[in-house]
Amino acid sequence: MEIVCPAGTPAALRAAVKAGAHTVYCGFADETNARNFPGLNFDREEMREGVAFAHSHGSKVLVAINTFPRAGDEAIWHRAVSDAEAAGADAVILADVGLLDYAARYHPGLRRHLSVQAAAANADVINFYAETFGVRRVVLPRVLSVPEIAAINAETEVETEVFVFGGLCVMAEGRCSLSSYATGKSPNMNGVCSPASHVEYHDEGGVLDAKLGGYTIHRVAKDEPAPYPTLCKGCFSAGDKTGHLFEDPVSLNAEHLIPQLKKAGVTALKIEGRQRSRSYVAQVVGNFRAAVDALEAGRPMPEGMLTRLSEGQATTAGAYMKVWR
Repeated sequence: MEIVCPAGTPAALRAAVKAGAHTVYCGFADETNARNFPGLNFDREEMREGVAFAHSHGSKVLVAINTFPRAGDEAIWHRAVSDAEAAGADAVILADVGLLDYAARYHPGLRRHLSVQAAAANADVINFYAETFGVRRVVLPRVLSVPEIAAINAETEVETEVFVFGGLCVMAEGRCSLSSYATGKSPNMNGVCSPASHVEYHDEGGVLDAKLGGYTIHRVAKDEPAPYPTLCKGCFSAGDKTGHLFEDPVSLNAEHLIPQLKKAGVTALKIEGRQRSRSYVAQVVGNFRAAVDALEAGRPMPEGMLTRLSEGQATTAGAYMKVWR
């Protein structure tokens, strides 16, 4: 199976490729990209250089243009598609129906993947995207069990890509009403969840408050670590209880499910983490490459190597197991 790895910077791209990534995904430094944070992403020249470096080492590059264009500003997104093709990208990852139509009409030779932002969770809708816009691969939303993924693959010829490691989202794949309410910026239009421009820290008598859009998300003692104030992972008081009301700070880790995912017909395993360091990317990629290579060779897969890289040092298999059913 193909390992699809994150790169938020040119340095992270090089680290991922050197660590054994079959494919790297990244985005331009603007709102066409759902990880539109200061200090991340690629300008046009960096994208061309990154693609050339990956290709010289036998890896592929996918460009995520996975936000939804604003009315009247579609040209920004159209230009991103054109520039991705000019940079030599192996595919673009798109979510918006209009942008898919544009790419199919004006860049027919550019391979098109359907972003997880499209939330395509059954074979009928996936086949619609394939027949209408020539989509070759779909990134499945993180709400499906392994048997459900197998059922989809039995009814479509479209390649499937699934997340196996990294952050989770309690919303419908980035359609976050929480962050939008607090900051006025939409993750899947402006490309940023809990934007740094709306983050503040205040020392209140030795207690540090972490705020997002004026709302206190965390309150920690002087010597305790202060997490980044992502609203869904915030710690709140409700009644007589204080805790993580929306989502615990845990990471997805489905490394032990790789054999089942292979049997279910999955083409590619996706790692989340374009906001992470190049050291993190290299370690995660190296571990997953070792696991996939071992599976292909019929050897026992190494497991349990990634726990310390997980958010809160805790992991979950998420919806793959659906233990609540």
